[in-house]
Amino acid sequence: MSLYDDAVLVLKGHEGPEEQEELRQAYLDHLGAHPDGMWKACGDGHITASALVIDPERGRVLLTLHKKMRMWLQMGGHCEPADETVRAAALREATEESGIGGLALLPGGPVRLDRHPTPCAWHYDVQYAALAPAGAVEAISDESLDLRWFAYDEVAGVADESVVRLLRETRARL
Repeated sequence: MSLYDDAVLVLKGHEGPEEQEELRQAYLDHLGAHPDGMWKACGDGHITASALVIDPERGRVLLTLHKKMRMWLQMGGHCEPADETVRAAALREATEESGIGGLALLPGGPVRLDRHPTPCAWHYDVQYAALAPAGAVEAISDESLDLRWFAYDEVAGVADESVVRLLRETRARL
């Protein structure tokens, strides 16, 4: 199965919050109109994959100060040809950008969907959550200006509403 086919199946099966139904359909419509909609080269927008790295035992999340966007965000980015699934792309991105090995995505598929403009094109982000293993030590990547753990109640003060919503939905799943 191709990454494109996996994305369609993930999106068709996604049972996120009811207010996301229209957005879920927009993702499917985008892929239906753009066979290259998984890739950065698709100028009309493309599917991206991200994961919020969370440490529930200590009540905190790891955010990256994104080098290009200059915002505190969850780990994530473009899908790559070696990614077999959207889930694998999210886990790869979270691992690469956090420097933490042994991350485990929460079961149940994506937590949320979030479509937003970026300098390269619209990102149709498929958002997961990843549990950090005990004793996890982060390491900054070349895509970040900074990497920092934030207590749950600090996130709204540093990140935008999309990250706050992702954290809220992730905590509801725990």
